[in-house]
Amino acid sequence: MSAIEFELVKNHAEQGYQILKDVEFSLPIAEIIREHHERMDGSGYPQGLKGEQTLIEARILAVADVLEAMASHRPYRAAFGLEVALHEIESHRGEHFDPDVVDAMLRLFREKGYQLPD
Repeated sequence: MSAIEFELVKNHAEQGYQILKDVEFSLPIAEIIREHHERMDGSGYPQGLKGEQTLIEARILAVADVLEAMASHRPYRAAFGLEVALHEIESHRGEHFDPDVVDAMLRLFREKGYQLPD
């Protein structure tokens, strides 16, 4: 993927926010969508937010999004699989992903036996 293509991909979080910002929800859905690619160390996008500057719901969505994206097949690549996705998220615990969210996700899969739907 070229730098230009990556910039276009990165724009989806802001575009999602713009589409939903005026819709009333019981949660701040537009902000959650805007923040779901932010990272704990500030390396995310679109705003470069760090740590608890992001909503907890966005931090939860960030982990769920990466897990689903890596574990699932995409038109441009095969699935990496659940274990690879879990390892990737665990290896970036605290750096990219909220440690409490990662721990809860790991408990769900490793202790409770949760499986992604087919």
